[in-house]
Amino acid sequence: MNALAATSRNFRNAARILGLDAKIEKSLLIPFREIKVECTIPKDDGSLVSYVGFRVQHDNARGPMKGGIRYHPEVDPDEVNALAQLMTWKTAVADIPYGGAKGGIGCTPRELSKSELERLTRVFTQKIHDLIGTHTDVPAPDMGTNAQTMAWILDEYSKFHGHSPAVVTGKPIDLGGSLGREAATGRGVVFGTEALLAEYGKSVKDLTFVIQGFGNVGSWAARLIHERGGKVIAVSDITGAIKNPNGIDITELIKYKENTGSLLNFSGGDNMDPNELLVHECDVLIPSALGGVLNRENASSVKAKFIVEAANHPTDPEADEILSKKGVIILPDIYANAGGVTVSYFEWVQNIQGFMWDEEKVNNELQRYMTRAFHNIKNMCKTHECNLRMGAFTLGVNRVARATVLRGWEA
Repeated sequence: MNALAATSRNFRNAARILGLDAKIEKSLLIPFREIKVECTIPKDDGSLVSYVGFRVQHDNARGPMKGGIRYHPEVDPDEVNALAQLMTWKTAVADIPYGGAKGGIGCTPRELSKSELERLTRVFTQKIHDLIGTHTDVPAPDMGTNAQTMAWILDEYSKFHGHSPAVVTGKPIDLGGSLGREAATGRGVVFGTEALLAEYGKSVKDLTFVIQGFGNVGSWAARLIHERGGKVIAVSDITGAIKNPNGIDITELIKYKENTGSLLNFSGGDNMDPNELLVHECDVLIPSALGGVLNRENASSVKAKFIVEAANHPTDPEADEILSKKGVIILPDIYANAGGVTVSYFEWVQNIQGFMWDEEKVNNELQRYMTRAFHNIKNMCKTHECNLRMGAFTLGVNRVARATVLRGWEA
């Protein structure tokens, strides 16, 4: 099942549990605005090339829209729609005053030079500058984009609207980026895991962890779990997978990966089959790479007691049912990876105030938001007698529906 179908299904289940009016349900599913623009740039050799850029703005009932911009060859409109919708529910679950958006350009960033990427980003910004803004829609980095991309958008947007640091988040620190933003998603995953384990009288220190994906999110989650005394016994990324039943030294592994570009043949562990990773014996499994990795083929073989969804949509709905029947507790993506957008919100707040926080304040506030959101989800689970995923979806959808009705959507 693709991302859009899965998100829409979760939304409809939540709407049914909440007893939402059919009219408001339909209104909440339809995006507020979809933008599609042509971006033509000269390549370094002087030839012209055209790309299609777009932005889906899903909902702004609770505040300006927020979401990433990805540069990727297969930017599928359906997927972007799903991710924009998911951002609406995610920001509502975290209780930050935003709605959802998502966008991107269909291109292969690896094949473009830095100056070509800069020209493309600036042309894209010129085409959408009057549709984004500090109080309208605030983009952020996503696949294939980074702090530098945000710096270019900020500069180009500011040519039209004056200096506006809050128009994008995930900026370089020197241009108003927030301390703690880089580690935020991984740190939020760990805070969420701690809140979940505390419910069961457990803590990170006594458990074993398997982490799929060792990019920004996976490596930060691994590092912080390692610091707290948790045993990370297997990790994988696109280059391969390694395991060590006594726990991997994450600090050493990060150094090794920086030097060699790969996890394989690390002296502090043994190479393993990456397909075996998800069904490896452990207490907590953290998929932090791609969507759809837990499916009906492998779900029945999963041995973890807890799954923390650091990636978007790692568990497809069929796997969800199989795992629920087995009694596996799943911490849903819509909550588990909300640390990134929460610290993006802190960055935006700091830019608007023109007053920056130290890193300790950022991390303490993040912990407060993640812990509070977990307890709000648990309350929804008790009220509606549902699992954590539906607890999170009912919490998010209910907040957006209430805001929509209060604003007078029928008038």
